[in-house]
Amino acid sequence: MSKKSTPIFIGPDGKIVSIYNDNVDLSSVGKVKIRRASHVEPDKNGKWVADLSPVGGPKLGPFKRREDALRAEVVWLEKNLVEAVKKRK
Repeated sequence: MSKKSTPIFIGPDGKIVSIYNDNVDLSSVGKVKIRRASHVEPDKNGKWVADLSPVGGPKLGPFKRREDALRAEVVWLEKNLVEAVKKRK
């Protein structure tokens, strides 16, 4: 199984923001606070939607396959997570 890299953003205050990944143990650098960034759920038509409202983002989709919604979710988070976390404060 190949492991995809996980972007880790470190702010000027030392706060680390990252997309959760079981392959990265962030507890080795301090206290970990995990928050939900999105929900990937089927809509009423059985299509998949990535709802990024927990971080002030858009709803992406609908997608025919859940895998496609998950991929779009990660792409959006990698591009926008740092700014989304700043806005949420």
